[in-house]
Amino acid sequence: MRAILFGGGLSLLISLIGTRYAINVLARRGYGQEIRDDGPTTHHTKRGTPTMGGLVIILASVLGYFAAKLITGQLPSASAMLLIFLFVGLGTVGFLDDFIKISRQRSLGLRSRAKIIGQTLIAVVFAILALSPALADDRGKTPASHNLSFIRDFDSWALPTVLVVLLIWLIVTGTSNAVNLADGLDGLATGACVMVFGAYTLVNIWQNSQSCSLQPGGSCYEVRDPLDLAVVAAAITGACFGFLWWNASPAQIFMGDTGSLALGGAMAGFAIMTRTELLLLVIGGLFVVITLSVMIQVSVFKLSRASGMFRSVFRVKAGHRVFRIAPLQHHFENLGWEEVTIVIRFWIITGLCVATGLGIFYAEWVAGIG
Repeated sequence: MRAILFGGGLSLLISLIGTRYAINVLARRGYGQEIRDDGPTTHHTKRGTPTMGGLVIILASVLGYFAAKLITGQLPSASAMLLIFLFVGLGTVGFLDDFIKISRQRSLGLRSRAKIIGQTLIAVVFAILALSPALADDRGKTPASHNLSFIRDFDSWALPTVLVVLLIWLIVTGTSNAVNLADGLDGLATGACVMVFGAYTLVNIWQNSQSCSLQPGGSCYEVRDPLDLAVVAAAITGACFGFLWWNASPAQIFMGDTGSLALGGAMAGFAIMTRTELLLLVIGGLFVVITLSVMIQVSVFKLSRASGMFRSVFRVKAGHRVFRIAPLQHHFENLGWEEVTIVIRFWIITGLCVATGLGIFYAEWVAGIG
């Protein structure tokens, strides 16, 4: 437990101080955000705000974790190292995207295909290592499982390795892109991530205290290294807290794709390694809704242009848009809502999703021992 407190506290301190330093360095070098012309017009005033602040979140999280392990005299676990690999790897893909935007002075960085290739490479390597018997503990538990999971593995839903790798790829790329889509307003994604990673800190602490190696029984958890995963989750939570101080409206720095892809990847990693893959849809409900808004917008727009039957059935014109602009947060901006109002209300929604997810998690355990 001391490692969790040290990890969270140190990463918070490093992020809080480091972000202030990063703002000065990035501003001097002219590493400012480019704004899309087809985005909300109110965002044009943000052009030039330092970006790539996700580097600070990544650095603070990693330093906080390893400092906590050093102070407590503990060795890093395989699960934690894998999660850090996923976190840093996707952050690297995001950094390349951000750097291209800045160096070429355009709002689009890596081509979609290049970004997907990068995400796929990191996700597949993570999946193969997480399923490898070489990383099994003395109970034979690997960091990831061949079973689908909600609160714990569904014993009867074991999948072939190829399908599990594809599923992990889908979860990792989907979640990292979902956080990226949510990163559109000052503090929105950062504040939401604080709550989600805080939730996974609690989940891992509980899974450690109710581990099958300590508390055998039908309601115990078969998870490899839950306590060490809690240290990583606490470190990321602290790093996001420190960054939010400078990222809250009016933002003095943006995390960029460097931060959003890394945080989304880590979120997926926790869901996979804590055996709560489907529960992530509840805990990360805000990111699900924002992603669905984009999918609905694009699908309806394309179908209404391509299919006369679609237009006649739903009585829409060609090129119909469900939302004024997507993702969803920009739709409300277009309706005239203040940016701060949208952020706070979306934080409230995230809080409700997280509370619901944790409630389901705990209720299932209570029901299991009843």
